[in-house]
Amino acid sequence: MPDPIRRKLGLRPGDQLDAHVHRGRIVLTPRRTRPNKMAILADPITGLPVLTCGAEASPLSSKQVEEILSNLP
Repeated sequence: MPDPIRRKLGLRPGDQLDAHVHRGRIVLTPRRTRPNKMAILADPITGLPVLTCGAEASPLSSKQVEEILSNLP
């Protein structure tokens, strides 16, 4: 899947997709197995902005954070 499409949908390499046929076309739908709640908050100690993905989210790499931030308005 091309990178711009993956970024737009919030997909990472290795994410699983469900596939079905609709009106003669193959439709791929991402399986959501990880939390999607992301927010930029102020750190209570430093006051600097921090990215949070919730308590149950797996750690993000620097590259993943860069991709998330590049998609913000």
